[in-house]
Amino acid sequence: MARSDERNRAARERSRETLLQAAVEVFSERGVAGASIAEITSRAGVAQGLVNYHFGGKDQLVAAVIDRWFETVLGFARVEGTPDEALAAVIDGALMATAYALPLQRAVLAMQQQPATHRLFAESEARHEQAATAAEDAVRDLFRARGADDPALEEVMLRSTLEGIFVKFAVFGPTYPLEEARQWMHRRYGLPAPVTPMPLAPVIVRDGQPRPRATGAVCPGD
Repeated sequence: MARSDERNRAARERSRETLLQAAVEVFSERGVAGASIAEITSRAGVAQGLVNYHFGGKDQLVAAVIDRWFETVLGFARVEGTPDEALAAVIDGALMATAYALPLQRAVLAMQQQPATHRLFAESEARHEQAATAAEDAVRDLFRARGADDPALEEVMLRSTLEGIFVKFAVFGPTYPLEEARQWMHRRYGLPAPVTPMPLAPVIVRDGQPRPRATGAVCPGD
């Protein structure tokens, strides 16, 4: 009985994740206003009623997409190693998240700019305020350990630079020189040059995992 319950729970989680990833793709292509539940569930290959079952409705599905974005961008601030190693990992982690979650980045960038989703974005931001503060504090501690005169300002400028790269990559996709930006940031902070480039073949994200796109395919929204 317990094994059956576990299988059912895993099946529900897979169904929810499939719907969430389909929503990310459709929102990135059409925006929230232009995306229908029918198209999202068709993309996911599930019944329309599962949106209400897993999320409660379209607004809650939008909120879940925004939450996924916050979880992604806040997940790389706490890393192990020396201050230099940790800072390099923060930079590389942010750029990898930018590259591998391109549809998510595009979807959330549009949500930030659309009045209809401002409230949902603000509510998600409030839910993640504690984690965001902890991430900012962790980066300030890195700069403090590196001897920065103003760790708080350094954290703001690093975050601003990474957010700028995120916006540009969301707009231009794989044509944006992300690896060159990474090399520039390592030089900017006096870090060793990366030994190998990031694995940045164009990808889509399905079932919670980045997957290589076939050669010659076009990224959604390109």
